[in-house]
Amino acid sequence: MEKPNNYYKIDSKTSVFSLNLKEVWHYRDLLQMFVKRDFITFYKQTILGPLWFIVQPLLTTLIFIILFGNIAKLSTDGIPQVLFYLSGITIWNYFSESLTKTSTVFKDNANMFGKVYFPRLIMPLAIVSSSLMKFLVQFGIFIVVLLYYVIFTDSIKPNIWILFTPFLIFLMAIFALGMGMIFSSLTTKYKDLIFLLTFGIQLFMYITPVVYPISSLPDNFKFLAVINPLSPLFECFRYAYLGTGSFSVESILISSVIIFIILIAGTVIFNRVEKTFMDTV
Repeated sequence: MEKPNNYYKIDSKTSVFSLNLKEVWHYRDLLQMFVKRDFITFYKQTILGPLWFIVQPLLTTLIFIILFGNIAKLSTDGIPQVLFYLSGITIWNYFSESLTKTSTVFKDNANMFGKVYFPRLIMPLAIVSSSLMKFLVQFGIFIVVLLYYVIFTDSIKPNIWILFTPFLIFLMAIFALGMGMIFSSLTTKYKDLIFLLTFGIQLFMYITPVVYPISSLPDNFKFLAVINPLSPLFECFRYAYLGTGSFSVESILISSVIIFIILIAGTVIFNRVEKTFMDTV
C-alpha cells in the first residue's frame, strides 16, 4: 500500500542528546496553541485579568523599596531604588516562573501525555514562550520608568550593551528550560523534590543580585556571585540599562558554558524519562 504524502513516522529511537527540533517544528501549530492557552487562561477568571502582569511587578518593587531600601538600607550603587529593584524583579520573574512551571510539566500534563502523541518538549517550550510574553509586558513597564529617568534626569545613562538583551534573555530561558527539565524528570519518581524546588527558588533569589549589587557583597560572600551563572546576566542587564554593574565578558562566557551544560544534561534526562514516565507519575 502506498504511503500518503503527509505520512509522518513516529520513532522512539532518538538520541538522548537530541532536542528533536525538527519534530517540534512539525508540531509548531500545537506549540502556538499551548502558548496562547497558557497566556490567556491563567488570568481569565481573575478580577484584574492581564492587569496583574503590570500590578505584580509594581507591588513587588514597592515592597522591596520598603524592606530592602528603607529598612535594611541595602545599597543600589547610587541608582534610584524604583529602577534598581524593578530591573531585578522583571528578569527574575521570567526566570523563576519558567523554571517553576517547567519543573512540573510531566505531573501537570500526565493525562494529556497518556492519550495523544506529540513531542513532549512542546510543553516546556510552550511554558518558556508564554512566560516570555509576560516578560515583554513587564519589560515594557521597566522601559517606561527608565525613559522617565533618562529624559528628566542625568543620573541614568544606558549604553551599547542593551543590544545584548536578547542574548541575556535567551540564556535565562535555556537555563530555566534545562533546570526545569531536570526537576520535571526527577519529580516523576521523587515527588518531594517539587517542595524542595519551591523552597530552593526562594533561596536562590537571595544569592542572585536581584535586590542588591554584587559590589555590596562582603569579600567572603562574593564567591556566591562567581558560582551562580545568573549573577553576570543580572549585572550585565543593569550595566546596559542603568550604567552600573560588576561583570566581565569572561564571566558572561563562563555562565554561557555552564548554562549550555545544564541544558544538555536536562535534555538527556528528559529524553530518558519521557519514554517511561507514565509508569511512575
